[in-house]
Amino acid sequence: MRLALYEPDIPQNTGTLLRLAACLDVAVDIIEPCGFLFNEKAMRRAGMDYLDFVRLKRHDSWMDFLRYRAQNPDEYGRIVLMTTHGAQSFLDFEFKPNDIILMGRESAGVPENVHQKADARLLIPMNPNARSINMAVSAAMALSEGLRQIKGFPPMPR
Repeated sequence: MRLALYEPDIPQNTGTLLRLAACLDVAVDIIEPCGFLFNEKAMRRAGMDYLDFVRLKRHDSWMDFLRYRAQNPDEYGRIVLMTTHGAQSFLDFEFKPNDIILMGRESAGVPENVHQKADARLLIPMNPNARSINMAVSAAMALSEGLRQIKGFPPMPR
């Protein structure tokens, strides 16, 4: 299972998700451009000493990501977009081991052409009076459910 961030805007969310991915041994794809300076020096300065544990792949653009996905079908399966415009709850979705959980920009989500490429568009059921859940929290919820279903969490320490 992979986590993909589409043109992330907020470095703190990206850092949180990179840390989560390092802890859960999940690969991350960053689809650029980012709304902030994203380089190893800046990330390490922000205290991200766990970068060595993250399986990170950066893509110059959405098209670059799609080309790479097509060249690596064993690693890159279905695109599962988490969106407030989804029609199906992430709790009712059957995740697969090579799914890519795609998160949109914090400020704008993803454009229509990205929505159209998604194999599934899922939402998190929530209070109808609330606008949205933080992107990093949403990603953690979806990733947790996906890993639970496929029994993909790292083994318990002995």
